Amino acid sequence: MEPKAKDRFVDYLNIDDHTVDRVIFSGEELYKTEQKKIFARGWNFMCHESQIPKPGDFFLNYIGEESVIATRDRTGKLQVFLNSCRHRGNAVCRAEMGNARAFLCTYHGWTYGLDGKLTGVPGFRELYQEKINRDEWGLIPAGKVQSYRGFVFATMDPEAPDLEEYLGDVGRTGLNFIASQGDMVVVEGVQKNRLECNWKIVVDNTFDWYHAQISHASAFMSGAFPRSLPDDTANELLHPFGSKQQRVLFGDYGHAISGPRLTDAVWDGLQRIAARDESIVPSPVMNSLLWRLDPRAGEELGEIGTRSLGHPHIFPNLFVSTITNQVALRLPKGPNETELWWFTFVNKDWPDEVKAGAISLATRVFGPAGMLEQDDGENWEMSTSGTRGLIAREYPLNYQMDAETTNLTVPEVGAPYIDTLVNEHAQLWTYRAWADWMSAESWEELKQNHATPQDVFKSA
Repeated sequence: MEPKAKDRFVDYLNIDDHTVDRVIFSGEELYKTEQKKIFARGWNFMCHESQIPKPGDFFLNYIGEESVIATRDRTGKLQVFLNSCRHRGNAVCRAEMGNARAFLCTYHGWTYGLDGKLTGVPGFRELYQEKINRDEWGLIPAGKVQSYRGFVFATMDPEAPDLEEYLGDVGRTGLNFIASQGDMVVVEGVQKNRLECNWKIVVDNTFDWYHAQISHASAFMSGAFPRSLPDDTANELLHPFGSKQQRVLFGDYGHAISGPRLTDAVWDGLQRIAARDESIVPSPVMNSLLWRLDPRAGEELGEIGTRSLGHPHIFPNLFVSTITNQVALRLPKGPNETELWWFTFVNKDWPDEVKAGAISLATRVFGPAGMLEQDDGENWEMSTSGTRGLIAREYPLNYQMDAETTNLTVPEVGAPYIDTLVNEHAQLWTYRAWADWMSAESWEELKQNHATPQDVFKSA
């Protein structure tokens, strides 16, 4: 039996006490509302343009639980349609990706062009007497389809703001971490696996630097992740307890970046590495760090973003791994199940050995074979299970870390941010945004009433 619903969605949170009601991670009715209020309304990552470069190329994805086709029509225009025939609802595309001249329903043969128009109806003359209006029975299109630096997004709500406005400083910075490294393309083969956990539990972990020394102790001890940095620099990045080197950036609508900050000491260490006469063995980690010394990095990421090594999250469900050059979708498959999709990027101009190293690192870290992901997956499944018990649901979850030392900075240029210890601020920001999305009945209402970081955190 599900607990009685709260009067307001924000009542599932206690911002003053920094707690969150467990039911938001497993409540059936809340999950159904998320499909309507969040996924059907928000901008959802579809694919990268390198995956559908030519007319007729397509990639199958999901908006919430609904299958959609991302493709290019004959003019090269990006299109996204529900993967559902207008006759009986059958899928019109069953391959995960490829190239097609049209989409055919295998049930009764209705055929749709790359622009979504209904082009073929068996028995059009004999059975329908030519009375069916094919112009009215095309595939259901997304409300908007737009691309930011090769990352293709779609929303089913035509009233949504344009993509760049939606992303804001934080969302654009998160994607720029990858896009600004050159001609980046997706490695063939998206890694997929399912876990018995709620999608928000996975999002929560995006910002969690508290668990690494415990959950991933064996992975680090194994030597599977060779260090590319001097020990003092690596230690400062990987062992942040007790030093003020975490940075959290807050964006509108729930976007955030949270994790280690490049302190002056680490920055100076990187400059010394870059100035060495001997050649540096290229590696994905080293490339990602040394690139930030390039003046162009400041233009791409901004002064605040350049020093951030945190994990970006673009609401509702896109994670960006800045070190492994990956993005991950957390696709909801019910309140207690999530499918994870990992897209790995390399620069087309990198030497083959650097590409191979990047792919190897990505595979060892995240995805079904990733050592860190396997640790995390067990935690996520058990944590979700711990939100379903009738007794357990009477007790909220604790997000009180660093609660009293919050020091929000609101710069004239760039996103509001906090420099502090390991913390749970980005998680709280995500859940506050979740409540705003769930409460708003329209995009206009969401734009007018969503919380700002100043509403949630103490200013400097």
